Amino acid sequence: MILAIAAALAIVVQDHTPLRSAAQSGATELTTLWQGDVLEVRGEQAGYLQVYNYRRERGGYLRSEAVRPLGLTAGDAPELLAVLRFLRESRGYEALGISYGAAYIKAVPAQALTAEPLEAIARMAERLADTASGSSGSGVDIGAHLDVVAQFGLHMRSFERNGHMQVCYDGELFQRVLSLPQASAEERALAALSLTRPDCIDPALGPVARTTLDHERGEVLEKIQERDLTPLTRSRLHARRAAVWAALAFAEARQGQTPTAAAQRAVSELLSVRTRDLGEDRRSDYTEAAIRVSASRWASAVPSVNLEGFKLSSAPGDPGQSCITLHASQPAAASLVQRCTYGIAWLASAQVVAPGQAVVLAVQPLESWRELWIFHRRGATWVVDVVPPGFNEPEVGYIDYAGYAPATKRLLIALEVKEHGHFRHSFEELRLDDLVTVRQAGSPELLRDFGRWQDSSWRRDTLALR
Repeated sequence: MILAIAAALAIVVQDHTPLRSAAQSGATELTTLWQGDVLEVRGEQAGYLQVYNYRRERGGYLRSEAVRPLGLTAGDAPELLAVLRFLRESRGYEALGISYGAAYIKAVPAQALTAEPLEAIARMAERLADTASGSSGSGVDIGAHLDVVAQFGLHMRSFERNGHMQVCYDGELFQRVLSLPQASAEERALAALSLTRPDCIDPALGPVARTTLDHERGEVLEKIQERDLTPLTRSRLHARRAAVWAALAFAEARQGQTPTAAAQRAVSELLSVRTRDLGEDRRSDYTEAAIRVSASRWASAVPSVNLEGFKLSSAPGDPGQSCITLHASQPAAASLVQRCTYGIAWLASAQVVAPGQAVVLAVQPLESWRELWIFHRRGATWVVDVVPPGFNEPEVGYIDYAGYAPATKRLLIALEVKEHGHFRHSFEELRLDDLVTVRQAGSPELLRDFGRWQDSSWRRDTLALR
């Protein structure tokens, strides 16, 4: 016999909770419920509750220990907030925490609502999205948890990045935190950092839309006051600003504007980062920002007027293209070789490597990716070879010309790249004739030619030796 009780709400606290057709363990399983699912309780019988789940539009029976009663009055708000605070940092329980957070917002009087529960829900939604992207290695049923939180109006965006699915929270509650006057400086700064994540930018975004987005990211970060921030958050803020200003420098150059100020601002913000405040867990924020700034570092340089027997010129090619031509100064500025690109060819980076034999040029096809073009003689002809910083996931990386060893005819290069979520920092020696890597090391001191033949201007300006 079922005992009739007043209509009440309950929240599922266990994953893989079976909803059965009758109050017995052998009854047919109608569906599976997950942590965070909210139910209407309609009755009780022999350790089972008769419930109705509006998300699934299905009623049935489940064991009473799989749920907890849920009150939505102002008197219930303190208890709901206590549970939310307990769950906000509990990995694997994001759906449950978000459900309790939604209940708290429903229960608390409007005038008593602060930024804390909004920030907590948004943080758990962000962590759930990261888990769905595969960054945390959790084995929970992410798809089911995403379905649970969707009932509370939390929206996720997804897109493909280098063969992997990236899931990102759309950040609506972070925007609300920024708009609340009573939000603390720390809460606002953390919200801004979440809203400006570079890994949550769709790589398929067109140039105009991407530039608009970068300006919006810059505006969000500029509104954050550094006063009253923790040292960790302050350094994270500077690192993020550096990355955004580097992207804006690239966008300005692509639009034919002068990118000098943006590039200098990027370097200035990067130099304001105190790496010891980041700790090991956040050191990657600085490393990635440094790579992004390095990719655009030539934006503030002035082109050289003397290439010792050579001249480089740029002319329009197909729509959106620039064609770079290497000329010999004598006789009559003869054209030696030409190559076209949709990226930015930083003519200020051009250097003669071996007199009469080779010229190097930095070319940036993406806002966070810079390659090295090597114009060199091969037999009786001239060719242009492109040396990228890496070959997997061409998204974040740069390569620098660092010098030339004439005795061995080897190019010295430095590179940093992010591949499969890991950073690689390398110094290498390449044979000039075929560009095969002869030696490489994680530090320039381990390569003899770097000690003797590294380029002085590179050593002065590079971020590879930070």
